[in-house]
Amino acid sequence: MFALIAALLFVIALVFEIAGLAVGSVLRVTTLGTAGLLCVALHLMGVGAGWSLLKK
Repeated sequence: MFALIAALLFVIALVFEIAGLAVGSVLRVTTLGTAGLLCVALHLMGVGAGWSLLKK
């Protein structure tokens, strides 16, 4: 789930970068990129994998 969110954040950041957009002072390309990297890190840690890991 976090991998999908990260991919969407990276796509939005790419569109913002190509179009040269920024929404206020908070939502910028670097903010979206950092949020995407956080989601990738959470995905690699196994967060959001569901209950399947606990049902062994």
